[in-house]
Amino acid sequence: MHFNKKNASQKRLDLIKSLKSKKLLRFPGAYNPLCAKLIAEIGFDGIYISGGVMANDLGIPDIGLTTLDHVSYRSNQITQATDLPSIVDADTGFKDCKKTISTLESKGLSGCHIEDQVDEKRCGHLDNKEIIPVKAMIKKIDTAVKARKDSNFLIIVRTDANTVEGLDKTIERVKAYESAGADMIFPEAMKNENEFEKIRKNSKTYLLANMTEFGKSKLLKRSQLENLGYNLVIYPVTTQRLAMKNVEDGLKTIFQEGDQNNIIDKMQTRKRLYELVEYEKYNTPGKKITDFSTEGHE
Repeated sequence: MHFNKKNASQKRLDLIKSLKSKKLLRFPGAYNPLCAKLIAEIGFDGIYISGGVMANDLGIPDIGLTTLDHVSYRSNQITQATDLPSIVDADTGFKDCKKTISTLESKGLSGCHIEDQVDEKRCGHLDNKEIIPVKAMIKKIDTAVKARKDSNFLIIVRTDANTVEGLDKTIERVKAYESAGADMIFPEAMKNENEFEKIRKNSKTYLLANMTEFGKSKLLKRSQLENLGYNLVIYPVTTQRLAMKNVEDGLKTIFQEGDQNNIIDKMQTRKRLYELVEYEKYNTPGKKITDFSTEGHE
């Protein structure tokens, strides 16, 4: 974050320009700032910050227990870590869409999405969700659009209607939300290419696809989503799932075997970590902090 070249407005402008290119933008989820740096280094287009991941990180389920304070604080840390644009999951708007948009914009985010579930929400790929009336959601969208100061801050609107009311009603909501001013539509829990395609044919604005694992959606390739006309894809929980599976396996090995010698090859090395945090950049003319060798720490 100390060596970033772009401010928040530049990141937002970059995102808008990239969307206009019509190529599919890929935003993996970052569960912390270090993960965001890795996403940037590999060459992805942006960072996604999942509300579910933040809830999980606190050891609680994704049922609307996190607050705007939780989300804005953590997302600010993550978005400062790179020069990439970051979008964040704002759940149902935390009961005050005006305050939510103003806060997230002030924290340097490039956009956020709000959803049409009731406040006691649940993961978008679980059954028995409840959604609010269309008119109530339109009011939220109008409030969100009017609350932003930077017109390039993306107001993304997620609809969870597919598993509640079906695809036809989802399409009706998509059209209503676009008319209300949504910059991008996030149709949650599309089951297959056919459903993704129908949304695209009935939508005029940018579309976001959610490729989360273990959910209701078939995991589609980048080329498939691009051919379907989608503009942005998120992989929201992927990095946290990868990390936690390896942490769990490693801890079990240490518990059972008494040491970590058999799992060293599963770990990021000291040298690689220092590369990622850009250790050498913190040297100053009068003080060199990298007066050590990482030889033997591979």
